[in-house]
Amino acid sequence: MEVEAKFRLKPGVEEKIKKIAKFFEEKEEFDVYLNHPCRDFAKTDEALRLRVEKKVKLTYKGPKIDAETKSREEVNVVVNDFEETLKLLEFLGFKKFRTVKKLRKIYRMDNAIICVDSVEGLGDFIEIEVEGGLEKKEEIFKIAEMLGYTKAESVRLSYLEMLEKIKSGSKEP
Repeated sequence: MEVEAKFRLKPGVEEKIKKIAKFFEEKEEFDVYLNHPCRDFAKTDEALRLRVEKKVKLTYKGPKIDAETKSREEVNVVVNDFEETLKLLEFLGFKKFRTVKKLRKIYRMDNAIICVDSVEGLGDFIEIEVEGGLEKKEEIFKIAEMLGYTKAESVRLSYLEMLEKIKSGSKEP
């Protein structure tokens, strides 16, 4: 289970993060999203992603299960080869749908991870994730409040969904 909330990065927030959390790492992430050959993941609120970072990971994300956060079931598998895995998925009928590129700075605070993301074509965001089940979501909002955010400012759309809204002509995702 992935329990997280996302917010647009406000001025001064990264400085607040540095005061309450420890910097862990910075990395570039390149994601290829694929669509299922028999169902439209946009309609079912699912996602299949092949990510290149320090490792290559294949991730399935189920539909969101909460009205305030981006929480959902998530399954991750580390694979050895990006190109071969992509080829395998395409042979099985999956179609490349969209790519997402971002620079991610990761901070750790107790059992929480705070990411500062700079997403190509979208701008800057923070994501706060806690370990555990949905009952832990209030911890996310306590951290968000410490950083100057309210629950109402939570962005439930994924980066993929935001990019699709822009592509469809919406100015603000």
